[in-house]
Amino acid sequence: MKKAFITGANKGIGLETARQLLQKGHYVYLGSRNLEKGTEAVKQLKSDGLANVEVIRIDVSNDDSVKNARLEIGKKTEAIDILINNAGITGGMPQSAIEASIEKQFKVAYETNVFGVVRVTQAFIDLLKNSPEPRIVMVSSSQGSITLHSDTAYNYKYYDYKGAVYLSSKSALNMYTVNLAYELRDTKFKINAVSPGFTKTGLNNNQGTGTVEDAAKRIVKYTLIDNDGDTGKFFCEETNPEGGEIPW
Repeated sequence: MKKAFITGANKGIGLETARQLLQKGHYVYLGSRNLEKGTEAVKQLKSDGLANVEVIRIDVSNDDSVKNARLEIGKKTEAIDILINNAGITGGMPQSAIEASIEKQFKVAYETNVFGVVRVTQAFIDLLKNSPEPRIVMVSSSQGSITLHSDTAYNYKYYDYKGAVYLSSKSALNMYTVNLAYELRDTKFKINAVSPGFTKTGLNNNQGTGTVEDAAKRIVKYTLIDNDGDTGKFFCEETNPEGGEIPW
């Protein structure tokens, strides 16, 4: 039975991703910053007959919390097969490139969306290396594509809402993904960034148009990629329904 660890999995896309992996026969460590909410999510899954799940308390913005989560999972298993870096925040809107606060917006968002991913990935890389088919999925956003946003025909659709903090944090996450995949290019790892699409969740005050079910399917797809599959790529099936891959 393959084992997966998902951060920010007590609600929204993370919770639905956990559900779908459980339905496919995986064991899931459900990461949650709030232990009570994580416990409730696990109860919900188990009430639906999905028993192979347990909550792991983790705040990706806190070094000690990440280390403790690694120690806790390390007591339970010698390997994890899938790491899904799902935890993320917007940093509060609007985010003017001229007026957004470094302390209250940029640093807060980057602490979770970028540094948190680095913390978790570095902490769990040893357990992933023990898997015969390790997979890492970075839950990114097409809004982090510099290529798309440098095209005025594209970016004029989105810039009015002013997202300089969130968009740039996802661009930084994407660059980390490329570097990590390159370093591990000659190994069994498959590492990709996946945009789940504009999904109706609490992250966007339920203004999204997609469902968590479809979003989770897109993430799960790349956790199941075979040994001949892509690595170091950026996928958004909402933006590119044909092949999925979009430019960095």
